[in-house]
Amino acid sequence: MSERIYGVTPPISTALPTEQEKRLNNALHQELRAQGTFESPAETEKRREVLRHLEKITNVFVQKAAEKKEPKNTILIRDAIGRVFTYGSYRLGVYGPGSDMDTLVVAPKYVTVKEYFEIFPQVLVEMAPPGAITDLTPVPEAFVPIIKFEFSGISIDLIFCSIQSLKQLPDDKNWSLADNNLLRGLSENEVRSLNGTRVTDDILNLVPEPATFKLALRAIKLWAQRKAIYANIMGYPGGVAWAMLVARVCQLYPKATSAVVVNKFFHIMCKWPWPLPVLLQEIEYGCPVTRVAVWNPKIYPSDRHHKMPIITPSYPSMCATHNIGKSSMAVIKEELGAGVQVTEDIMLGKRQWKDLFTKHTFFTSGFRYYLTVIASSRTKEAQNVWSGFVESRVRLLVNKLEMHPSIALARPFNKGYEREHRCKNNAQVEDVVFTGSLAHVYKPPADAENPVKAEPKQESKTAANGMPAKEEQNPQVKTENGVPMKQDLSETAPPPATTPESKPNIKDEPADLNGSSHDDKDDIKLHDIPEMKKPEPEEMEMYTTNHYIGLQLVEGARSLDLSREVNDWKAMCTSNELYKEGKMFLSIQHIKNTALPDDVFEPGETKPKPVKKSLKRLASEEPGNRQSLPPAKRPTPAAGNKPPLPRPTAASAQQKQQQSQQQQRPQQPSSKAAAAVG
Repeated sequence: MSERIYGVTPPISTALPTEQEKRLNNALHQELRAQGTFESPAETEKRREVLRHLEKITNVFVQKAAEKKEPKNTILIRDAIGRVFTYGSYRLGVYGPGSDMDTLVVAPKYVTVKEYFEIFPQVLVEMAPPGAITDLTPVPEAFVPIIKFEFSGISIDLIFCSIQSLKQLPDDKNWSLADNNLLRGLSENEVRSLNGTRVTDDILNLVPEPATFKLALRAIKLWAQRKAIYANIMGYPGGVAWAMLVARVCQLYPKATSAVVVNKFFHIMCKWPWPLPVLLQEIEYGCPVTRVAVWNPKIYPSDRHHKMPIITPSYPSMCATHNIGKSSMAVIKEELGAGVQVTEDIMLGKRQWKDLFTKHTFFTSGFRYYLTVIASSRTKEAQNVWSGFVESRVRLLVNKLEMHPSIALARPFNKGYEREHRCKNNAQVEDVVFTGSLAHVYKPPADAENPVKAEPKQESKTAANGMPAKEEQNPQVKTENGVPMKQDLSETAPPPATTPESKPNIKDEPADLNGSSHDDKDDIKLHDIPEMKKPEPEEMEMYTTNHYIGLQLVEGARSLDLSREVNDWKAMCTSNELYKEGKMFLSIQHIKNTALPDDVFEPGETKPKPVKKSLKRLASEEPGNRQSLPPAKRPTPAAGNKPPLPRPTAASAQQKQQQSQQQQRPQQPSSKAAAAVG
């Protein structure tokens, strides 16, 4: 009996692994564990428990929809069930700590998308354990409608599809979505929703050894994430695309270990003759169940423009990498070439697997010039919508930049940086929104080093001692150089117990007409009590998401004007119906690598420093400029050859007076000097 041939071509090699390859495979497995790519069994069981909750919630949701549709049809309501499927990294078995769970709710034909957003969130909150659901964000306006939330700390992306060919779903736990007839009557976004699970299942069915595939995919995913080339929305391959590339190599080496697959992955993909598509099986044409177009560059001009086409195996086949542009393709090919050399050294025993997973140098030494795209909003809810929309459009800005004659490469970073700000006035808001200022970034008070944490405890103690509530809320204030400061509790003795003998007597009127005090030293009058400080103006919350694009200029470029590209892109974004003027903002700033914010650098990374231009020695040595040198650098006259002192004149006395006045004033460097130094 002949062995099954996987893929569209015969395998390159069916050789069994050697002992050395097995040792390298064990070393790879150990390194991936050391890198933290595997989740603990307890966390995995927690995910399974969340899925069980979602299945119960989905059934109740479908029953409520059935009751709303036909309230008198008891049989329909009784038999109404829904199904929950997973896709992406969890279904592929390559998830790690903190990974999202991509999930799909499938319902019968009578359940609509509108009911999904109206009923499901309410049922979710009601049936989940108390406090388990956080950050619940329905996004009905997305191309694939989605509800995002966290369930017991696990991030869930939940999409929805109703099967138009089924009035009730079968009550069979082995029922799958493999049948193409399930696509009948579905729109394009509904087909995409259903195909997430279908594609994942087909990938697992099209690899010779699933365990080998999963370990190799973990390694390639970690490598792509460390090199910042993992994000479909930003113009790089996403998780499914990288999975299909690894699966294709597994088909070509069906008996190889994961270590060999990783090495061959870099060799094959570095030399792949793009735009020849990567296929796991032949594309299926002519299936009349849906009108959604199948990828076909012979018919559709847009498909011919795909630079690195990686085609999904499930009908209708689509390109998973249509977002990849010229710059991201150049970066991917460069990283693949570097991976060839590293893995070759590993296979020869010259290097270790950890050398493959070194971090990118996007911020530390990748570029000298950057553009930062700042999407900001006044509320967290608005920012969730606005930042997501802007993120999906960054690659379009990159496409515009790539066409500029002075730009050789425009590389977007694969993720944005979210920040929260507290502003006291509109001027600070403008600094945050339009210049990207980080001077007002909000740091949560839960920080361990924040001394404010001790104040509530002190207040509760004094309240237990019977002190008046108003004085608890307004502790004594002292001033230092005219600046009000909270009094250090360690510098003062604790208040005495409030006994009748020691209780202060606060009176509302002066003791006599002259305002003199009583003999009783414990009497305190109103004018002795410090006035209450006026409350600080209420801080305005601002939320920002920054995306960074590294720019590499063509050789010999002396100027760069991006006003047209930037303004056209901003106009396109702000003309969308999601944009709310006065509530959402968008700006783009040009920055040098030395001006990058500190939070983009991780511990151990070195932030680029400005190169100071030294003053020309030739200019400093001219006779007219010698006195401008610092005393340590001035040439000292030889002994016996001291120049005669000039006779004092009225003019020289006036010059000395002016010089002394100038020395007393703070010197402001001229703009030319500042430019020379900076």
